[in-house]
Amino acid sequence: MGGTFNSQRWKSPTKGDLHAYCDYPHPRRCLQTSAKLIIPQVKPGFRLGVATGSTPEGLYAELRAAHEQGQFSLEECTAWALDEYVGIAPDHPERYRNVLRRELVGSDKTGLKDENLHTPDGTASDPRQAARDYEAEIAPGVDLQILGIGADGHIGFNEPTGSLANPTNVVTLTAQTIADNARFFDNDEANVPKQAVTQGLSTIMKSGQAVLLAFGSQKADAVAATVEGAVSAFWPASILQYHLNAFIIADEAAASKLQLTDYYRQTWQAEYPDLPLSY
Repeated sequence: MGGTFNSQRWKSPTKGDLHAYCDYPHPRRCLQTSAKLIIPQVKPGFRLGVATGSTPEGLYAELRAAHEQGQFSLEECTAWALDEYVGIAPDHPERYRNVLRRELVGSDKTGLKDENLHTPDGTASDPRQAARDYEAEIAPGVDLQILGIGADGHIGFNEPTGSLANPTNVVTLTAQTIADNARFFDNDEANVPKQAVTQGLSTIMKSGQAVLLAFGSQKADAVAATVEGAVSAFWPASILQYHLNAFIIADEAAASKLQLTDYYRQTWQAEYPDLPLSY
């Protein structure tokens, strides 16, 4: 990453900060900045909320690189998955526990121990009880939650029109989500699970900090609705307007429909001079 970043001077954002937004020409800059937001905050006992899908993969690569350089470790931390498919085979490569193992678990990745990776039990005979059990485990809230966003504004698997107050629950996936995720299942929608256990929006809102990543023009409507639209169950991510410590980090394409981008850049540069918007 170009520019300089002094982790000794970096003071992590505190509750009470307003939302901060930045945009870069390329997703790689977003990923590097996200890593630089996260890394200085991670200490023993840290509870990191982790997402899956294509968006956070690049962020995990940044965290693995930092671990290899001795700058970052999840060895004494716990990681908490955002969601899990219902009924997926334990050994299926797209089971989210297996995905997160490949991305994060082991001394050759981030130092995270397998027993410290927590995921909803998508194989349980009673998925709703599994959802309640996971909610009880994660109830205090994670310290930081990594999020992606769907083109329809969903975060986790909280689909449009779901309750803004839901805890961890079982959801039926929309046709759009199934179509979007088919690329992970040999491009065959028939192979995509139709339900999932997901952290609810109220669960996500308990996080000490939320970092949402959005890349590409297909996310532009969702980003605009999340940041500048009315809070609505039709755009689930818009609930983050009520979060006191949320970051939306988008590339230029995903931020292209925002109306106040100049103001967002101005406030970002004033608050976070160690994380410049251009390099």
